Amino acid sequence: METKMIKVLDHGYVSLVETWGSDESIVEAARMSTGKGFQGWDKDEKFLKFLYDNKHSTPFEMAGAIFEIKAPIFIFREWHRHRTQSYNEMSARYVPLPDENYVPSFYRIVDGMRKAKLSSNKQEQGTNVPIYSEMVGDIMERIEDSYDTSQDDYEALLAQGLPKELARLVLPVGRYSKMRAGANLRNWLAFLTLRQAPNAQWETQQYANVVADLLTEKFPKTMGLFNQSTTEGQQHEI
Repeated sequence: METKMIKVLDHGYVSLVETWGSDESIVEAARMSTGKGFQGWDKDEKFLKFLYDNKHSTPFEMAGAIFEIKAPIFIFREWHRHRTQSYNEMSARYVPLPDENYVPSFYRIVDGMRKAKLSSNKQEQGTNVPIYSEMVGDIMERIEDSYDTSQDDYEALLAQGLPKELARLVLPVGRYSKMRAGANLRNWLAFLTLRQAPNAQWETQQYANVVADLLTEKFPKTMGLFNQSTTEGQQHEI
């Protein structure tokens, strides 16, 4: 089993657990109707591009990957919307979740507040107030204090004998959890299309970027086509 691990955010990571298939196996699957198989990249580079550009997507289901992810729960809420993936998440019913919580950096908070002021998206808009260092420091302290209070309550409830499945009710969405997620390559590309997009939440983008990097190591030609089409699409929008 592969165990390459890349750190994300303050306590998180993405680890590549397993892959199956290859760029070559995608070509071989597409050629089942002709029986020609893989003929070498001097011939099949253009063929793979033809498959990708013309949305012949089923051959890309013949490869895939499983990742282990440690991330805040609010990221998992977005991730689980990709119902074509298979998931197993750490269960706070059986073991207490470690006291690890996501605290945005000073610059992440400032950047988020600035973008909220400029955004036309009502979901992203914030209060139009001046931004200054003391305010940002106060925000970070409030987040940390809230985590401390939740952890104190969590430990107290467990000590009083409340089952873990009920004691976890006081835990915030910034608490770190772990999961394994598996999908075929076609559906990983669909995940990246949404989660690497400029309007995706910044924290989720960081995880998607690492997933993309690890997939590129295993499926360089397919990911090259994906990255090229993504870049061209963004340039077209500009």
